[in-house]
Amino acid sequence: MRSRSNSGVRLDGYARLVQQTILCYQNPVTGLLSASHDQKDAWVRDNIYSILAVWGLGMAYRKNADRDEDKAKAYELEQNVVKLMRGLLQCMMRQVDKVEKFKHTQSTKDSLHAKYNTATCSTVVGDDQWGHLQVDATSLFLLFLAQMTASGLRIVFTLDEVAFIQNLVFYIEAAYKVADYGMWERGDKTNQGIPELNASSVGMAKAALEAIDELDLFGAHGGRKSVIHVLPDEVEHCQSILFSMLPRASTSKEIDAGLLSIISFPAFAVEDMNLVNVTKNEIISKLQGRYGCCRFLRDGYKTPREDPHRLHYDPAELKLFENIECEWPVFWTYFIIDGIFSGDAVQVQEYREALEGILIRGKDGIHLVPELYAIPPDKVDEEYKNPHTVDRIPLGKPPHLWGQSLYILSSLLAEGFLATGEIDPLNRRFSTSVKPDVVVQVSVLAENNHIKKLFQKHGVHIQSIADIHPIRVQPGRILSHLYAKLGRNKNLKLSGRPYRHIGVLGTSKLYVIRNQIFTFTPQVRR
Repeated sequence: MRSRSNSGVRLDGYARLVQQTILCYQNPVTGLLSASHDQKDAWVRDNIYSILAVWGLGMAYRKNADRDEDKAKAYELEQNVVKLMRGLLQCMMRQVDKVEKFKHTQSTKDSLHAKYNTATCSTVVGDDQWGHLQVDATSLFLLFLAQMTASGLRIVFTLDEVAFIQNLVFYIEAAYKVADYGMWERGDKTNQGIPELNASSVGMAKAALEAIDELDLFGAHGGRKSVIHVLPDEVEHCQSILFSMLPRASTSKEIDAGLLSIISFPAFAVEDMNLVNVTKNEIISKLQGRYGCCRFLRDGYKTPREDPHRLHYDPAELKLFENIECEWPVFWTYFIIDGIFSGDAVQVQEYREALEGILIRGKDGIHLVPELYAIPPDKVDEEYKNPHTVDRIPLGKPPHLWGQSLYILSSLLAEGFLATGEIDPLNRRFSTSVKPDVVVQVSVLAENNHIKKLFQKHGVHIQSIADIHPIRVQPGRILSHLYAKLGRNKNLKLSGRPYRHIGVLGTSKLYVIRNQIFTFTPQVRR
């Protein structure tokens, strides 16, 4: 029997850590992860981030397998990931009527819920009892559905599920104009429950749309029916709005540490490297402390001055939270992963050392990432006078699954068990790479020979529609009708994409429909 290699021993250590801190919370029936042993709700966003360590560890085992048991372990971990993603899919499919309504109303009351019952996949609060409309959470699900499918996992099983995913694309494609509650679930900074346009949601939607476009959800076993389609104009709208907002996070938030998720891993939604650096520097200069980063300025969550009996604040209260905002270690894991992707070894080392210094040692010495660090109630006045000088205390029962998962994933990357391309098989990380200039070319066609001859009289030689056979030319409205048929499903009572005009990017492509090549003339808005 071969002896265990050093890398195998280290991977086994990470496997124990994953089992003791993440998978122990996974429901055996639904696959969902509860927030803790006491909190049984499963948040969509947290579940996706929390399973990334399991996904990464599975790939690490497969790549570094010493024995057959390692391959079996890799398969087991991958199936844990599939089970969770399918659990989230089931939660959303049970709310298919909301997906159908939201495409037309974009109302907060018609949105998918943000959290579900871990044991049953059912909803846990009413439509108006939580800030459910969180476009970034739905987009994050689609982004990693695409990435995990591209990595070889089989998550989607049937064409009904494909149709539902196609409708989720329609659900998020208008993110550039949808005010939502954002990744912190409470809307604007005052916690008045007012939705607003959030850069983190727009950016995550842009990334998801780009990642899932033309992806076969059945992987190597699929065909044209299992391919997802995205209109390029919707991506461009998201990009334009995102670029106009950054580095600002929203109307009420000057900057938000959550933007790390869109300027770097996992979204890589910003293509302008200068804008990436400006946003990153804003986060570091305004939000970073000794224990992590604040979510945003004047964030009252779990501070000693917050009234825990009220969900919302009075606008005048925000001043009370200045300089005593809680600091979240999870954001340092983003900086570590960002440094690995950008090849900045100094940044990786700096944040790994900083994070190691604030981890909590649990049973058997395992490392746990706490949710946040807060100012002790009796030290508030001292912190007001001298910001970032008071020693903070961890709050929340460790581990914080989201942070724990990204900590493990960053460690696997930093120690060489994973390559960046393995957790980004769709190459989102190259979004800031220099691209060739876009050359706009306009093709002019004569509708018939009579018009063609009129042009020739003036010395302009063009082809007629008949001359370019077998390519067929149709008006843009036909393409709008074709897109309206995408995602239609009688079983789920889904109507597909709402009829809307197609933009110039959509009509700038050649389409193969039933083995014939079509092009469409631009659709004129009236």
